[in-house]
Parts: sequence; structure tokens; C-alpha cells
Amino acid sequence: MEWERFDLNPRIITAVKKANFRSAKEVLCVSGPDLQRLTRLSKTDVHRLHYAVAAAVRRSEPATALQLVRGECPVLEAGHRLSFACPVLDGLTRGGLPLRGITELAGESAAGKTQICLQLCLSVQYPQENGGLGSGAVYICTEDSFPIKRLRQLITQQPQLRADLPPALIRSLRFSDNIYIEHASDLEALQTCVSRRVPVLLKRGLVRLLVVDSVAALFRSEFQADEALQRSRHLLAFSNTLHRLSHQYGAPVVCVNQVTDVVDGPNPGRCDYGLVGSKVLPALGIAWANQVMVRLMLRRLTGRVQSDSRSSAPRKLEVVFAPHLPRASCLCGVWEEGVRGIPDGHSELQPHTSS
Repeated sequence: MEWERFDLNPRIITAVKKANFRSAKEVLCVSGPDLQRLTRLSKTDVHRLHYAVAAAVRRSEPATALQLVRGECPVLEAGHRLSFACPVLDGLTRGGLPLRGITELAGESAAGKTQICLQLCLSVQYPQENGGLGSGAVYICTEDSFPIKRLRQLITQQPQLRADLPPALIRSLRFSDNIYIEHASDLEALQTCVSRRVPVLLKRGLVRLLVVDSVAALFRSEFQADEALQRSRHLLAFSNTLHRLSHQYGAPVVCVNQVTDVVDGPNPGRCDYGLVGSKVLPALGIAWANQVMVRLMLRRLTGRVQSDSRSSAPRKLEVVFAPHLPRASCLCGVWEEGVRGIPDGHSELQPHTSS
């Protein structure tokens, strides 16, 4: 490490070398009191050392609150969200998806998870004043082939779903040209995609949304039950890549997750993650749960709900945990134009049970 390149007193540099610090990262990982003890420097000198090292390694200049209010930092939009293109769903999530961090959407097969992801891929292309980010999306498939027919149907039905927007605005967007589809058949292909190809699109401003459908498929198929440690290491490396991309480019990351059955142990009825009474849990365990900022669960219920003389199987979208959201849920349905929330006032519906 060339400590001489830092703007520091030679006396401080000499003390750092004697303490055998080889990199700036090592210095930043040590607390002030411990750094004083190891280098025998004063508190003031240690503060100067920390400040100089941090200033040298940071990738971007810090932003003030005034800059955020004025909109001078487009990557750090204060309070902006990616809309679900539905007032009810946006109300549940206080505006939609946060721009930074991983949002997980978990649920059983046929619950409607892919439907929501496709809708987000269209919503992200609208201007910010209309709940979007004015950019495209990357959709990574790890299980089934991409549902291109359903996407085309959603595109043609945008005037019905977004009736609040000017038709000229909807017609001006070339939705299909701004969705980049990737297929990953193994973990190596998945990691290559998110670490090499996706950053190129983000850097060029072509996309601002990343969807992985699903994150559990490959991690569950490529590791045996006795390889939990190896799986956790690969899972953490993958999530670290997603977090870095999301925070660097202000791009929401949506990961679809499978679920596993709850096996009753010594404490029957126990259910982790606050899902009391649920018979399923999101897959990949606590190692993955700790990487998720927002966890949503989608469940298919029995019965039918009506909208404009049309019926749909009802779904329940639930906020399991999030740093900025309370535990809450809403009903929604899947129609030809997309996923729309169902306002309060409908009769209570029983959970769907599979045979």
C-alpha cells in the first residue's frame, strides 16, 4: 500500500506502517480507540487518518439534503418509488418499490408473482412524475421461459390499466424495446449476467429495474442438503452483487422466491418471519432473508372477485417486513390489463388450499 499518496502528516504514515496496516480497508474496519492503541496516535490524528482514507476510497461525493430537495442528485431521489401502476398496491407500499435494496416477492405457484413483475417492467418506463423511472428493465429467467405473449397483452392493455394518463404518452413509449430478457440455466450463468452484462445496461442508462425470476430455483437445485455452507457463500456473493448495483445506480431489484412447507417440530404451529398461521415460508432460509430489505408475499385465495362485470381469483398481497412499512395486506386480482388491487368492503375470503 502506498501510504504516501494520502494527504497525511509523515508522522501518521510512519505510525500506520509500524502497525502493519496494509490497506485502506483495514484502517476503516478498525474503530477509533483500537486504532489509537495499535498506532499510538492521538485521537485527533486518528480522526485525520480515518477522514483521509475514507475520502480517498469513496466512489462519489457526498450529497447534502438541499441537493436532494433541488433534484441535483438524480441517483438519490428523495422519497421516490417505482409505482405498481395501481393505487391500492401503491397505497400498501407507500408509493411502490424503494429504489435501493432487494425487494422479495414470494408465493406459491400460480399466485401471480410473474404478473406483478411484468407490470413493474412496464411501469418503470413511464416518467418519474407518473410513477416510473424513465428507463427500461432487465428480466432474468431461471425457471420457465419468458412469458412474451402475456407481456404483449399487457402492453396492448396499458390504456385500460393507466386510464389516468394521456393516451399520447402511452403511445409514445416503445415498451417491448426496453425490456432486456436473459436466461440463466445455472449459477455461473446467473452470476456472469448480474456482474458483467447488467452493469453495462445500468451504466448506459438503458435500464433502472432488475428482476430475477426466480432466485430460489438455481440455489435449490445445485446444492444438496449437506452443502448448506457452500450455498450460503454463493448466495451472499450473489446478493452482494445485487446490492452494489442497486445502490450505485438507484435501481430497484425484485427477486421472485419460491416457498417451502412448514414442518411442525417440537413447537407445532410455529412460523418464522412473522408469518403466524401460514403453512408455507419463503425458501432459502435466514441466510437469504437477511439480504432482503422488503419481503412481500402473494397468496391465491378461494372464491371470485368482481370488477366491471368481470371476475378473477382473488390474491392477497402482504407486507411481511420492511424498514419503512407496517405489517399490512390488501386483496388484488389479475385481469387482462394487469394486476389491480381490490378496495376494502368486499366479503372475507378463505385461503386457497392445494390438493
